[in-house]
Amino acid sequence: MPVGRVYGYLAHGSRKLSVLAMSPKGEFTQIQEVAINDSDVPEGVRAGRFTALCVSPDRRYLFASNRTAPYSIRSFAINRDDGTLTLLSETPTVESSPFLSTDRTGRFLLAAHNPPDRNRRTGFVTVSVINDGFLQPPHQIIRTPPKTHAIRADSSNRFVLAPACDADVVVRFGFNEATGMLDPNILSTLVMRPETGPRHYVFHPNNRYVYTLNEYDGAVYVYSFDPRDGAMSEIQVAFVRHPDIKPGENVRAGDLHITPNGKFLYAAVRGSCTMAGLKIDPATGLVSVIGHTPVDKEPRGFNIDPFGRFLVVNGLMTNTAVTYAIEPSTGELNKVASFSSMEDPNWIELVCLS
Repeated sequence: MPVGRVYGYLAHGSRKLSVLAMSPKGEFTQIQEVAINDSDVPEGVRAGRFTALCVSPDRRYLFASNRTAPYSIRSFAINRDDGTLTLLSETPTVESSPFLSTDRTGRFLLAAHNPPDRNRRTGFVTVSVINDGFLQPPHQIIRTPPKTHAIRADSSNRFVLAPACDADVVVRFGFNEATGMLDPNILSTLVMRPETGPRHYVFHPNNRYVYTLNEYDGAVYVYSFDPRDGAMSEIQVAFVRHPDIKPGENVRAGDLHITPNGKFLYAAVRGSCTMAGLKIDPATGLVSVIGHTPVDKEPRGFNIDPFGRFLVVNGLMTNTAVTYAIEPSTGELNKVASFSSMEDPNWIELVCLS
């Protein structure tokens, strides 16, 4: 069956972004390089090393966080004919942002903020209006517990979660898509075990389950989710810790993604340089670990193409973006291509434009 043209948007550090064309075999060709931050870094300012990206639901715009002070978010128009980017705006924001997403309408940008100064034990989430791709300064800023690392809306667009690694909590909000305002008062905060570090999460495509990934202990919490009122109940705790990681050692789990059909869940495990795979029971939402696939050092950022055929994981230390074919029945990963990228490849977005 023919599939559309897929493009990759790959961030390098917090300064550059590559536009890549993906072949039907999962191979990449670079077609453009654009700047996320083209200003000189002042002496004494800590340069951001990693960047967050997100694409609007209509695939017309891409947003990238500049994590070097003064902090900002750049918006780009996506050329639907060839995937190239054109800079639209650069908008100041409150802090360094490790995660961006839009609400389900594409009218608002949600951002999680994590100050790089570890003496500032706090985090923030913000909401900003998107006007034809041009981003406005945040109209809502909410202080959160420290190391807030992700934020996204469920498919009903009525609820938003924000995990905070160093507080071992997931903060929950109501969301009003008409006004673009978060309500922190309608849902209680989810509390994890101490020193577990909830970092990333995904909603199941059927919007009935939530999967959270802990950075420090490598636990995957599975929750039932009720989109009518946002209620969540823990139904399982699984682990992606590799056998080579000693008990009590920091697993350094990173990113988390689910296949579009909701059959498989994958977690980046930096402590063992592996990609952990989990199979999801379609009736219960519960997971079982498939195994660990060794990947290039170290797997900080990865993503799955819109058709669920390929998983692309970046080797931060090897300057590579490696493509794995996803076996449809087992979820097994088989390496099919490797692309030599610029330094510090981290976040990648994979987008179909036809």
